[in-house]
Amino acid sequence: MSITITDVTYSFKAKPVLSDINLSLKPGFNVLLGPNGAGKSTLLSLLTGQRKIQQGKITFTNYDISHDTRAIMAQLGVVFQQTTLDLDLTVLQNLTYFGALHGLSAATVLNRITPVLTQLALIDRLQDKVRSLNEGHRRRVEIARCMIHLPQYLLLDEATVGLDVDSRKLIIEHIRALTIAQHLTVLWTTHLMDEVLENDPLFILNQGKLIEQGVCHTLLAKHQQSSVFDLYRTLTQPQGLL
Repeated sequence: MSITITDVTYSFKAKPVLSDINLSLKPGFNVLLGPNGAGKSTLLSLLTGQRKIQQGKITFTNYDISHDTRAIMAQLGVVFQQTTLDLDLTVLQNLTYFGALHGLSAATVLNRITPVLTQLALIDRLQDKVRSLNEGHRRRVEIARCMIHLPQYLLLDEATVGLDVDSRKLIIEHIRALTIAQHLTVLWTTHLMDEVLENDPLFILNQGKLIEQGVCHTLLAKHQQSSVFDLYRTLTQPQGLL
């Protein structure tokens, strides 16, 4: 299962936000790295059909996002940067409601989320209102929710932003394990360079342009850098400022 982005350009109020984006995501844990304002969230909004493509094409294997949105959504799990949970419902109510939207019974939802919430150390909060949870726990609920319908693709927009070190570690390790166990095609967007591992397919976005892509360790060797931080700085800073 692959995601292919071809010649995608997007502007907002005549200002370019994304310029001629071309990339292909294969099954596995793919990282889109870029600073705030690089265009990561805009690209995610195009991938999820929230914004209409102005120029170019996005396909999920054999489905075109411009024509087959419903079919794609049935196979897609998403965690947005801003929470979309209902704060006045309990954890279980949020999850069963989402499952119902996908035609799943409450019993099926509970069966699917129990092992996930156990792994995320949240199973004892099922009956608590989301409003009572801290940001890290809310994000864990969203991750459990996005897997209820057994998606083949998973998109996560800055899923660990603002979280403490332990929550970040738990979440990213859980997603990496899910990627392998369920053979998912994952796009993990982040500005946190320590979340990138050397074997990750890495796509670097800056000022709306995809400035480099490839397996992380290959890019480090290509640009003769020892860390993702140094690689990113080399690619984005004017030569005189290095």
